[in-house]
Amino acid sequence: MPDDVTEWLAARAVPLASLDPGAGPAGLRPLKAAFGGVRLVGLGEATHGSAEFFLLRWRLTEFLVKELGFTTLAIEASAAAARAVDAYTAGGPGDPREALAGLGFWTLNTAEMLTVLQRLREHNRTADRPVRFVGIDPQHPMMALAELRGCLGQAAAPLLGPLGDLGASGFLRQLDRQVEADARRLEEHVHEHGPPEAREPARIVRQFADVASRPYTHADPARTLGVARDRYMAENVALLMADPAAKVAVWAHNTHITKRARAAPMMGTHLARTFGAAYYALGLLFGHGEFRAHRRRFGRLVRGGPVRFRVPPADTGRNVEARLSAACPGDHVVDLRGGDRPEPVSAWLAAPGELRSFGAVARRLTVRRTFTPTVLAEAFDGLAFLNRVGGSTPS
Repeated sequence: MPDDVTEWLAARAVPLASLDPGAGPAGLRPLKAAFGGVRLVGLGEATHGSAEFFLLRWRLTEFLVKELGFTTLAIEASAAAARAVDAYTAGGPGDPREALAGLGFWTLNTAEMLTVLQRLREHNRTADRPVRFVGIDPQHPMMALAELRGCLGQAAAPLLGPLGDLGASGFLRQLDRQVEADARRLEEHVHEHGPPEAREPARIVRQFADVASRPYTHADPARTLGVARDRYMAENVALLMADPAAKVAVWAHNTHITKRARAAPMMGTHLARTFGAAYYALGLLFGHGEFRAHRRRFGRLVRGGPVRFRVPPADTGRNVEARLSAACPGDHVVDLRGGDRPEPVSAWLAAPGELRSFGAVARRLTVRRTFTPTVLAEAFDGLAFLNRVGGSTPS
């Protein structure tokens, strides 16, 4: 790559002196200009299982809250179960570990995420406007079903009966499309005859039933489970944004917050279409280190829970992390949206590149050479780079 690309990145890099949750937002104030006019920020992660991504996203969220008036932390977690977490962070009673485990995602059930909840609770203790904690994922709807039973009573038993096993099915057992029709009838009944407080859980149940009754793969990607899930997560974020005073930080994997994906629209694609420049997608990348994930072998998950994977620094010519490391070896954030772009920089941003991206599952044999094709100009408005990461700590 041309040297002036490296120089451009180096000149725009905002160093991250510390990831300590108590470091405060002062060191990030140079980023204020980048978020001018922004009401919605997607904070990504290159892995679900690296400790430093939790710490960095909290630092960035604290900056958005204290310096720019953000009101809501929305996260890739169960929309139904997140209510218990919101109650805790708002100052209510309860065990934060139980609330965290109730979200249903091992990726979030970590010591680092527990620290985030404790910091958020401490902030809300003295805040004029407490920050909400909201789940946007329709997965794990058990608490939504329980709310509906409490709201609707015995009169709705014929509608709730066919959905009795919905919460326990997850994505491990595909549901029949009839279940989606049953959930839709329930939602229609709630809107016509039910109390207002039943509408949100009815929506979550209907979303989950639709997602879980779709296939993992299909000749038309738009019909798959994953694409429907991203669409519903975007819809749930948009509902939060309906309040004109709301400013929302969204925590999700880089593949969800990206503004443009290769095969089908993701959550960030919908958000960018709906909110335009008011949406800012910040991808989080790393140079080398470790992450936790389930192990896959011969197409199947290996028993025993998540394990640690280690990857070395990437040094391929098209690798985005290698370019960021050359520009600024330490941890930093760089805005890609504003300012002048020399022609070589515009060409680099518009050219196909590659970056590391790992979800909840990985393979030992291919993890070192796994890269995702990406066009930065289409995918992200900014990047945060961590030179080295370590595996997250189970709570």
